[in-house]
Amino acid sequence: MVTLTLLDPTNKAPIRQWLFTTSKQINIGRSSDNHIVLRDILVSRYHLELHLIKHIESSFTWQIKSLGSNGTFVNGKLTNQTEIKNDTIIQLGLTGPILRFQQQLPHEIEAKRQSATTRSQSSSCSHFGNLPGNLFCVHCGQSLNVLQTIGPYEVLKVIGMGGMGTTFLVRHLDDKSRKPQLQVLKEMNADMEKIPKAQELFKREARMLRSLQHAGIPRLYDFFTENEKQYLVMELIHGQDLDRWVNQRGPLPPHQVLQWMIQACDILDYIHHHDPPIIHRDLKPGNILVRNRDSQVFIIDFGAVKEASLVPGTRIAVEGYSAPEQGLGRPTIQSDLYGIGATLLFLITGQSPLQFYKNLGHGYRIELANILSIPTQIKAIIEKVTHPHPDHRFQSAKELQQALKNCL
Repeated sequence: MVTLTLLDPTNKAPIRQWLFTTSKQINIGRSSDNHIVLRDILVSRYHLELHLIKHIESSFTWQIKSLGSNGTFVNGKLTNQTEIKNDTIIQLGLTGPILRFQQQLPHEIEAKRQSATTRSQSSSCSHFGNLPGNLFCVHCGQSLNVLQTIGPYEVLKVIGMGGMGTTFLVRHLDDKSRKPQLQVLKEMNADMEKIPKAQELFKREARMLRSLQHAGIPRLYDFFTENEKQYLVMELIHGQDLDRWVNQRGPLPPHQVLQWMIQACDILDYIHHHDPPIIHRDLKPGNILVRNRDSQVFIIDFGAVKEASLVPGTRIAVEGYSAPEQGLGRPTIQSDLYGIGATLLFLITGQSPLQFYKNLGHGYRIELANILSIPTQIKAIIEKVTHPHPDHRFQSAKELQQALKNCL
């Protein structure tokens, strides 16, 4: 498993992170078909490759191969091709983007897997009649496949891995019922524990979530630290995020998109009027979840939340979904609205918002004049809410919400 972290060039704080669990090759460059895309003038279209190399039995290492015209520096030295180790610093160009390379070798992952299997077998229920894939015994309610125990929680399944954390499906050890209350445990990535900025973001998420009470925000049940790692325990929502929804089923009809984005605006209006006001900073389809049973919309992943302030902060941006001022570290509540507009575009067309950016003489912006699949009224809303200048967008989530309602 490999983690690559984009670092701030001034204070080396993490800006963004990519996790690769099974890859044997990782391509990095400016072109959109790379595994990691870095939009920087010093980065070539295909700047470098990382390859997993097997030397002898059970011996693996990673090798870097530089392809960029401005060169690649490994731990400060100009390099064409070399093996790299854990915690290697890679810079694309003399003053270009900086990446930290961290790894967990295959034999280490396998050792952990075998350890988890042993724990699971030792605690498995002996009753017959449980189907493969059951989490609990149908007779006694005991957990059938406990991967590990973290604090007072049994880990039953890995749900996902993101930039700042890994999420697990868990059950509290004191819950002995036949139908236990399942929860979500979010763990800061093991290789992030020594990065102060990552710890700050994680604590901020816990503090913010504790103060939020809205039907469209998963509830925070617990927050604790164990073995120098930090954990959030949150409400489990049975649903699907909109990125997976579209990728699996295709574009959505405009009337459905409008109904869901109207709900999302209600959640944003709540956090924007919080005391102090809160900016989510990571609005995108993958962070908007729809619950299966009633189509209730949830906004998730508050790891990048920030209290509204005139003081510049860390630059956290998602390509295609983040407003220009957010990339400069100066997000506003209108920056969240920009994310709603870009999400609207993706849900209706099934295409990345990047496909619709054009240089109209005053910089790049979304332009939809020739896109027939989007109704004219919705098209006008998207173009307004994704305007490069915050003053030209809708000024509040309520204002955007009303414009969306008028389209129904």
